[in-house]
Amino acid sequence: MIKIPVLDYESQGFPPIEHALADPDGLLAAGGDLRPERLIEAYSLGIFPWYSDDQPILWWSPSPRTVLFTQELHISRSLHKTLGKGKYNVTMDQAFESVIRACAAPRRDSEGTWITEDMIQAYMHLHSLGYAHSVETWLDDQLVGGLYGIALGTLYFGESMFSRADNASKIAFVHLVGQLKQWGFPIIDCQVGNPHLSSLGARPIKRSQFKSYLSSNVPPLTKLLTARPPKWELRWKYSVS
Repeated sequence: MIKIPVLDYESQGFPPIEHALADPDGLLAAGGDLRPERLIEAYSLGIFPWYSDDQPILWWSPSPRTVLFTQELHISRSLHKTLGKGKYNVTMDQAFESVIRACAAPRRDSEGTWITEDMIQAYMHLHSLGYAHSVETWLDDQLVGGLYGIALGTLYFGESMFSRADNASKIAFVHLVGQLKQWGFPIIDCQVGNPHLSSLGARPIKRSQFKSYLSSNVPPLTKLLTARPPKWELRWKYSVS
């Protein structure tokens, strides 16, 4: 039987992320709630929720941690060609709910989704407060791809992406990385690796290294909860040269 701490509604404290299980990798705690204060605290510590409708809220902090260094983005020849055609339009924070609901739609190889309605409502609340952000890819005024995540200080914590057209999610990701690089964000937290992220340059790093980026780029929790986050606007443009 797996034994992990169970959080109650009143308690805001998380166990140290070093206490996360090795199997399943990164499982740290259960219970609690999805209030903005708890979610912001979780991300600031390198913890994120991930669970399905038939489970309690589960909190994770895997090791190693998959990240993308904004200086290491890999753009394949085919993706470069698609970007160069300029047929897609990319925006930020213009359709957050549409993006997260598209990400929540069951995939072809899966019957369910971990982005529950409670999760959707919680991240929409974070978006209204300025902490959660989306990037949208449009084709002929139709939303065909995008992604969303959380920004704290100068770290972006990616959550999910979707695509309804070739390379649409990758195009959103390229624009996110380009803009974050201009703003001085050193890494994007990708949580757990997969071939899609690896093709863009994401790679695993040690937990201690990830914690160092957290301490260097994420302000203290009191400041995170009291300072209004800046509004996001996409100004970076892809260069075909």
